[in-house]
Amino acid sequence: MNQEKMAALGFYKPGLKTEAPDFEKVEIERPKASGKNLLVEIRAISVNPTDLRTRDGKSEDDQSFTIVGRDAAGVVLEVGEDCSLFEVGDEVFYAGTSNVPGSLSDVHLVDERIVGRKPKSIGFPEAAALPLTSVTACEALFDRLGVSKEAADNKDKVILIIGAAGGVGSIATQIAKLAGLKVVGTASRTESREWALDHGADHIINHHEDFKTQLEALGIQGAHYIFCLTNVDDHMESMAEIIFPQGKICSILPAFKPLHLALFSKSVTFAYELMYTRSVFQTEDLIAQHHILTQLADWVEEGKVRSTMTKHLSPLSPETLKEAYENLLTGRTIGKIVVEGPIRP
Repeated sequence: MNQEKMAALGFYKPGLKTEAPDFEKVEIERPKASGKNLLVEIRAISVNPTDLRTRDGKSEDDQSFTIVGRDAAGVVLEVGEDCSLFEVGDEVFYAGTSNVPGSLSDVHLVDERIVGRKPKSIGFPEAAALPLTSVTACEALFDRLGVSKEAADNKDKVILIIGAAGGVGSIATQIAKLAGLKVVGTASRTESREWALDHGADHIINHHEDFKTQLEALGIQGAHYIFCLTNVDDHMESMAEIIFPQGKICSILPAFKPLHLALFSKSVTFAYELMYTRSVFQTEDLIAQHHILTQLADWVEEGKVRSTMTKHLSPLSPETLKEAYENLLTGRTIGKIVVEGPIRP
């Protein structure tokens, strides 16, 4: 392949929402770094539900080639003239954004303000599992829920994480423990319960059963914070019952039904978290994501946070991507699924 082209994996038609996309390998124009953009050689990616939502939003008459993929880890090949955070040869990881082509390609263009240095203590696959979920968790905990970063401030405070064994839940549990919170996670299967406990949850309850009864059995009267990582409508009544007055709830999925009236009487703050907000709207604090990933790399190297990779596939190809997204579609994924590059010739 010449230096003016690159290999990319994507699809033209969205296909059925119940199935993984039918990926194709194509050659497209290779981008060049300019401004604050880095050109990164992709070494590994991880798959996320947001990739499938991008696919699901594509109309049948849209004939464009769609490249999904957000999480990536790789090596900087070029830096734009306005870059100051990285140099050629730096190993990096990042979560990307939703309004530009994704990371399923040989090389990828990304704004350096949403990129972090890859932790030196782990490989590219382990690093690729971390960015999107970690940025989501940090923004939710510290920006949306307003949790203090000082552990002493959070003594005896309880957070309920609904969906603690998934990608975001696995990392949110670790970071919430670092912040000094008592973490109660939800999980329904033996393997997901064990995974959540192994990643720092103090207690596990079943999200298919009554929250209040289970918490009281643990001697816990309610939660100061709730981080909901599944369909928020399914848990609205239970959350309203156990959240403390003036507590805070954050969801990563939209509520389609009205909020419970008890949230009003309790003066509860209800917030949404979408890690693409800063990059899509180019907010003034965009560089906050670089700072989050820098802190994350330090935590990983200090042994305070570990990668949540549970499945490692290789190489990057239509076949392995289809397998990865088929696994994701089961809705029973624990941790993160990673695919290591390069793209197969």
